[in-house]
Amino acid sequence: MGDHLETNGLTNGHVNGYTNGRTNGYANGQQRAHSYTNGVTNGNTITTTINTRTATTNGNTNGTTNGNGGLWTSRRAPSEWFIGSIDQGTTSSRFLIFNRHMDPVASHQIEFENLYPESGWHEHDALELLSSVESCIERAIEQFTFKGYSKSQIKAVGITNQRETIVCWDKNTGEPLCNAVVWPDTRTKDIVRDLKNYPGAHQIPELCGLPLSTYPTSVKLVWLLKNNLNVRNAYEEGRLAVGTVDSWLIYRLNGKEKNVHVTDTTNASRTMFMNLHTRQYDSRLLSFFGIDRNKVALPRIVPSSDPEAFGSIGRGALAGVKIAGCLGDQSSALVGQCGFKAGQAKNTYGTGCFLLYNVGHRPVLSKYGLLATVAFDFGKGREPVYALEGSIAVAGSGVKFLMNNLGFIRDSNRVGELAESVKDNGGVVFVTAFSGLFAPYWIDDAKGTLFGITQHTQRGHIARATLEATCFQTRAILEAMEKDSNHKLASLAVDGGMSNSDLTMQTQADVTGIRVERPAMRETTALGAAIAAGLAVEGCWTSLEELTELTRKKPGRRVFEPRVDRKKAQRMYQHWERAVEMSRGWVRDDHSDDENESSRPDIFRKPTL
Repeated sequence: MGDHLETNGLTNGHVNGYTNGRTNGYANGQQRAHSYTNGVTNGNTITTTINTRTATTNGNTNGTTNGNGGLWTSRRAPSEWFIGSIDQGTTSSRFLIFNRHMDPVASHQIEFENLYPESGWHEHDALELLSSVESCIERAIEQFTFKGYSKSQIKAVGITNQRETIVCWDKNTGEPLCNAVVWPDTRTKDIVRDLKNYPGAHQIPELCGLPLSTYPTSVKLVWLLKNNLNVRNAYEEGRLAVGTVDSWLIYRLNGKEKNVHVTDTTNASRTMFMNLHTRQYDSRLLSFFGIDRNKVALPRIVPSSDPEAFGSIGRGALAGVKIAGCLGDQSSALVGQCGFKAGQAKNTYGTGCFLLYNVGHRPVLSKYGLLATVAFDFGKGREPVYALEGSIAVAGSGVKFLMNNLGFIRDSNRVGELAESVKDNGGVVFVTAFSGLFAPYWIDDAKGTLFGITQHTQRGHIARATLEATCFQTRAILEAMEKDSNHKLASLAVDGGMSNSDLTMQTQADVTGIRVERPAMRETTALGAAIAAGLAVEGCWTSLEELTELTRKKPGRRVFEPRVDRKKAQRMYQHWERAVEMSRGWVRDDHSDDENESSRPDIFRKPTL
């Protein structure tokens, strides 16, 4: 293709600017869909406009200066190798290409439609999921080859995906039988209530590590068999194939005629069909849910890293490239953070929070309502690693509440400034129990409650209390995990949008009394899948120690050490615990919340159609 101008600069994540006017920008670790904008050379600097903000490239340039500020690069050395990563999430699909140093060199993202046909229902078009992934691969490869790389340098591809979402297809035609039912869908709540009264229901968590809830794949399949005629008929006729999103993508990316129908242990552990101890389907679990194994094709369960089991991409820009790794999204984030040792944990701060805590080579069943799951399983004679998982319902959504409902800020990124406008929380505690409280409290009748307001309370105090609420709940979950596992927490690795706030991360370190580590490269979920694939094939990363060392050497990595006196931190936490207890009992069964609706302030009224 010949030589071309290129520069790579970093701005709160990664910005790749091309002097031919085509750029792919993503800031703060969140790539934007179809993010092609105009880049303009100006003196010795290339500027790229991304979402009306200007990112200036600096440092980290490749090539030799041509004297005018541009950088000439020739074709890349063929000895360089890369790993691709498919990151299929709830709102978008992405494809990233990582180099041996675990840095992304090309990427593309496409958002797709989320469907809500009825209250509590959440669906995806399974074919749109597939097409969005295939399009991301094509666009990212265009960037990759434009930089002078060759597709032959991509050694393998890994997949990470939203967990628990179910896809049903006709195994004879390979076509979906209905829309995918997405993990937070709650249409199964009545089925779950009934199942809890079935004989043997109390033994289910001991087998699979999960409590009965609306999340797992199993209850979604039960609902579809009862309510969707296409699925029911395919089941009765022996045509039904079922899988989570990873299984569906692997099946279709290989080419449906190859019938590669597999899943990895991290995804299978979220179905409630897999025995957590044997890591294979359990007839007792299938029987409990009324599933006849002879009438449904379930994916074969394999380790998260395998050079053969996942097949290879059958068409398109990466035709013939092996799919060698697969991890559910939260497990993938733990791997991307190099949380390979017992006692290491990661917290992803998004709309809510997902915490995974490495408990080592034996599953630990929680006494505090935490989930037991497979963290990762790299095969090749390595023992699988298990984790405890806990979630926080409100994190980033609490910040959006301040912005959208209370009008405190116009940009959610400014919440840190507002919180730092005061020296502390002024005695304010905000229990952000908008939908009750999750682990380890499990308080269904709690509501969001503000305590400690006086005539001196300012917006900054409430903003700080909102951020602290996430940190306090994180401490509560981590303490429960320590008690369950008997492993002392060594450090907390963080990622996700709220982790960009220095104030929040310092508060997290102060509240927990442990070191908080924020990586330089925030694409940890996609990186985890790339690591799983790279460990499976020859000539890539060779050990977990090598990966950990690469991560720790990266410039831009930030470590937050506890600064607050432990007695003060304990007093703050005790105030939080008191507030949690006082937030109980606000949900009543007499429907009095529906009375006098018109007299409520606007921010507390229920939306009307």
